[in-house]
Amino acid sequence: MTTTPTRSAPTTAVLCWLTVLLEGYDLVALGATIPTLLKTHHIGFTAAGATMAATVSLVGVAVGAAFLGPVTDRFGRRGMLIGSVLVFSVFTLLTPLAPSVAVFGILRFLAGIGLGACMPVALTVMSENLPARRRASANTFTMTGYHFGAVITSLLALGVGENWHVLFYAGGVAGLLVVPLMWWRLPESAAYLEAKRQPKTDSVGMRDLLGPRYRRVTVAVWAGSFMGLLLVYGLNTWLPQLMRGAGYPISTSVALLLVLNIGAIIGLVLAGVIADRAGIARIARIWFGTGAVLLAVLSLHIGSAFLLNALVLLTGVFIFSAQVLIFGYVAHTFPAEARGTALGLTSAVGRLGSIVGPFITGALVTAGVANPWGFWLFAAVAVLGLGALLLLRTRAGERSPAARAALNS
Repeated sequence: MTTTPTRSAPTTAVLCWLTVLLEGYDLVALGATIPTLLKTHHIGFTAAGATMAATVSLVGVAVGAAFLGPVTDRFGRRGMLIGSVLVFSVFTLLTPLAPSVAVFGILRFLAGIGLGACMPVALTVMSENLPARRRASANTFTMTGYHFGAVITSLLALGVGENWHVLFYAGGVAGLLVVPLMWWRLPESAAYLEAKRQPKTDSVGMRDLLGPRYRRVTVAVWAGSFMGLLLVYGLNTWLPQLMRGAGYPISTSVALLLVLNIGAIIGLVLAGVIADRAGIARIARIWFGTGAVLLAVLSLHIGSAFLLNALVLLTGVFIFSAQVLIFGYVAHTFPAEARGTALGLTSAVGRLGSIVGPFITGALVTAGVANPWGFWLFAAVAVLGLGALLLLRTRAGERSPAARAALNS
């Protein structure tokens, strides 16, 4: 099945971009809030409590991605995307009202469930609204929304100071404003509707992902996604506190989070264009390898502010787009009738990494050894991500014979 762009493709692209922006905004809102929660001991927050809140939030995202991804292949993309944004927005608005650390964590978990479906469904919709030859750039463009959201949160966090409540209120309101716009202008995916009309003679389901046809690809992208999201969430959640541990003030630590996500936006634009020409798997490997080197260098004491900002910027360029290229590879490989399931489960496995990353880094913070051990850990994870992607045989513009057979069925 060949995907062709529709007249509604520009509107759909913007709405998917806004949806992913909300996830980036939400993650950095928590990361930027943690130093203030620990400094003020708000409702009894400690380093262990902050680690718990960050972890359960990501558990909710993993649950949402795992269970709601396959539902999109059965019932459609549109309703799932709108509903997930609504759930996320409501519980984000309630978060600042939490009377205890435990309730704070519960609200973060529930918001995470709604957020969990946003990224895989948005990436699925984008992939199905652009030609197959542009799958890498479609996914990387969509994911720039994530980092624009992170940049917006970082700027807002610098402006509001210790008034962290504003970050959650603004995120919840923004989501509620997007919902009616999506209801009005977001169409159902044409590729999904076409797939539903096709005879189900050779459909690809969840069980097939680990069968002979896709096992090698599935294992590779799941492992790569795990490592990639461990890096993304570990850095975005704990980078301010890591820099605080290195002796930088809070304002500088949050500013470096802004620099990191500006680098991510640059990297996503470059990676998508390059990968569409040179091959998604090949560029993802280069990105993971370069990211590993940069993370190792960040473990060193850097006295020059210019050099430190340059290194953090480059780290954002390579680390964040490496993860997104994996989603582009999945969208390029799997047919429409299994694309939502494949992306959802790849995201869900990755979310396990997103849980492990903040948890381990939080444990290092609690033990007082996050700098330099946190950066060494991240560098090792990037090397493991590179190793996982070495299992992939195909390049952008090519598919394995099994994948081509599935697409032509």
